[in-house]
Amino acid sequence: MAAFEKIILAQVAKAIQRYSLIEEGDRVLIAASGGKDSTTLAWALSALSKTLGFQYTISAIHISSDFCACCKKIALRDLLATWDVPFDDVPVRIIGRLKPGRTMNCYWCSSQRRMELMKYAQEGNFNKIALGHHLDDILETFFMNMTQKGELSSMPVRLDYDKYPITLIRPLAMVEERQIIGFAESAGFRAKACTCPYGKNSKRRVMREKLAQFTGGDLGVKHRIFESLHNVNMEYLTGLKAPVTH
Repeated sequence: MAAFEKIILAQVAKAIQRYSLIEEGDRVLIAASGGKDSTTLAWALSALSKTLGFQYTISAIHISSDFCACCKKIALRDLLATWDVPFDDVPVRIIGRLKPGRTMNCYWCSSQRRMELMKYAQEGNFNKIALGHHLDDILETFFMNMTQKGELSSMPVRLDYDKYPITLIRPLAMVEERQIIGFAESAGFRAKACTCPYGKNSKRRVMREKLAQFTGGDLGVKHRIFESLHNVNMEYLTGLKAPVTH
């Protein structure tokens, strides 16, 4: 087994156990964008289904939008089939749903895809939806929310909905993007991966560059920032500390 494969499987297994992401009898729906992240996720969950010691089933869904035809869905279907991952493709009008005067953006696209994922999962009796966000995505979101929204928040590794019998999970939460890139290149599917045309000049890309400068590409620093999201010292956060009385 190649080095990147061992690292990714170890980190995904660690995340699954730490956050109880997948449990006995779960039906997991993978949101397969066609990109390197969700494709790596599908491989990892398939491989771990044979070694984790409990039974769960996985399937993948690709939501075809009305603005991006770059994903080679037949190639994606064939690749997932080699990992025994069932695949379905659902066409959705994302730009077509925009109200007059509104422009396409990442938030709108994400919300429409999420809505379709929830609908598909409920109709198919899936109780978990697995998203391909990785460690860098979580840290970028943390800094974006802090600098642009003025709040301390990020992507939860596990999100249990109150209104729906579905849980969102991010099994790649402890995997660095460059580890995924290394695996995708060694496995030969990175060049075939789909890239969103709206993400080329996004705010997230700018934050990604800033994060790289801040951490110096040090994985240890990234993991410590990630762990800081679990170790919040409420007493020393302005606005949360109880006022001093005399």
